[in-house]
Amino acid sequence: MGTRGPVPKREDQRRRQNKPDVETVTAPSGNPDGAEAPDPEPDWHPIARRWYEALANSGQSFFFEPSDWAQAAYVAEAMSRNLNQGQRLSGQLFASVISAASDLLTTEGSRRRLRIELSKAEATEVDSGIAELMAAYKAQS
Repeated sequence: MGTRGPVPKREDQRRRQNKPDVETVTAPSGNPDGAEAPDPEPDWHPIARRWYEALANSGQSFFFEPSDWAQAAYVAEAMSRNLNQGQRLSGQLFASVISAASDLLTTEGSRRRLRIELSKAEATEVDSGIAELMAAYKAQS
């Protein structure tokens, strides 16, 4: 995966800009042109299904290839089997699932370490009521 150490700050939060070793790639939230996510298996545990569907709707899926979706399905299957056991969760399997999920860039930290930033919708794209509420809150401060 990426570098070790603390998670780097987002590019827009850095005070000083040294020449980067690797350029930061910015992707939109969502997957307009990437590989299609296969449908989740109907017998997966609800938590595994939610994770897989969230992954399909997340911005990092913009970069996914069919092999990434195959890995995601495998991780969801392992997650589902562990959750469906009805027993205590296996710590070793949980650690493996979290590690594999991190390889799929499911956390902000793992994306930043690889210099991938997902851009959120601008305030004009968000419901104007929320934008107006935030503007009023900032005006009070």
